[in-house]
Amino acid sequence: MSRVLIIGAGGVGGVVTHKCAQVPEVFSDIVLASRHLDKCNAIASQLNRPIRTELVDADDPRQVAALIRKVQPDLVLHVALPYQDLAIMEACLETGVDYLDTANYEPPDVAKFEYSWQWKYRERFAQRGRMALLGCGFDPGVTNIFCAHARKHHFDEIHEVDIMDCNAGSHGKAFATNFNPEINIREVTQRGRYWENGQWIDTEPFAVHRSFDFPEVGPREMFLMYHEELESLVQNIPGLRRIRFWMTFSPDYLTHLRVLQNVGLTRIDPVMYEGRPIVPLRFLKAILPEPSSLGEHYTGKTNIGCLIRGVKNGQPRTYYIYNVCDHAACYREVKAQAVSYTTGVPAMIGAKLMLTGKWCNTGVFNVEEFDPDPFMAALPLHGLPWVEKITDELL
Repeated sequence: MSRVLIIGAGGVGGVVTHKCAQVPEVFSDIVLASRHLDKCNAIASQLNRPIRTELVDADDPRQVAALIRKVQPDLVLHVALPYQDLAIMEACLETGVDYLDTANYEPPDVAKFEYSWQWKYRERFAQRGRMALLGCGFDPGVTNIFCAHARKHHFDEIHEVDIMDCNAGSHGKAFATNFNPEINIREVTQRGRYWENGQWIDTEPFAVHRSFDFPEVGPREMFLMYHEELESLVQNIPGLRRIRFWMTFSPDYLTHLRVLQNVGLTRIDPVMYEGRPIVPLRFLKAILPEPSSLGEHYTGKTNIGCLIRGVKNGQPRTYYIYNVCDHAACYREVKAQAVSYTTGVPAMIGAKLMLTGKWCNTGVFNVEEFDPDPFMAALPLHGLPWVEKITDELL
């Protein structure tokens, strides 16, 4: 029986709140907070049990700390913006509360995301006797757990990992992003990056791509990108020789994105307009469809998984593990599309494992540093079944 404070009332925040509400034996008291109280109340109205809603500006650690003191949660579950990670971590340290998020910190004025800022909090959380769990969504999150599961049960050594994220759904809009447009566009327009033979190798955006036949989806073109779980998995998988991250994009999406870049609407530096500075990408965010509004008419499926190569009992092995999630089914259950669902469910599971003591330590951790078994067992119970197979398929 625990009280959780959920910060963030977007698409993922809605899923997390729904899924926590489905587990009253763990989440006996739920508080949902955001700078948009109307969004919190809208989510609360969808539930079959009462929750509390609160107003907070998560950019301000003093406001977050004041709310924590008011609410007295056992855990702060942060699913707002990555810009706010450090402010919320500071508030948790000040008040002595455990912390969980789904995406690593990135500064608002630089399109760069990495764990270094949050890893610097390791000693402070350990000294405070509290735990911070980083990147407990799907990717990062479940993909890290897939690797830990493979290492524990299927390999003596892991040499290569390809993380592959495919969204084959259709939302019926000319152009939209599946999560916060500002964060999404900053992420996908960065240079590609992967790790091989002990070093990081950079590529031009969208320059490296290939087709893969995704189960229950079919062949899709996927593009090499940088994603934050690469950074932690390089440190936590001994013997790793190469790790890459791939994401699918349709030709239509890439055409729209290219036009937006060419006309300057993806810029993150301020420009003067009618005597005041505006950030073009934030203006674009304001006019694009709200990601949480896409679910009602979304069709199709996602497929996210890991293709892993290594050695077992002296013999080479290729192993594929993945989840398939249906957009329409997600909306019927929690009023959200599958991209929000696949992020929100793992966040709830991570919180559940922390609150029940199955994942417990002091300091700052990535999910693959814990025993993957209870997490893997919980995934299908809460809506994310997984499939694994030994395969000769090579990428």
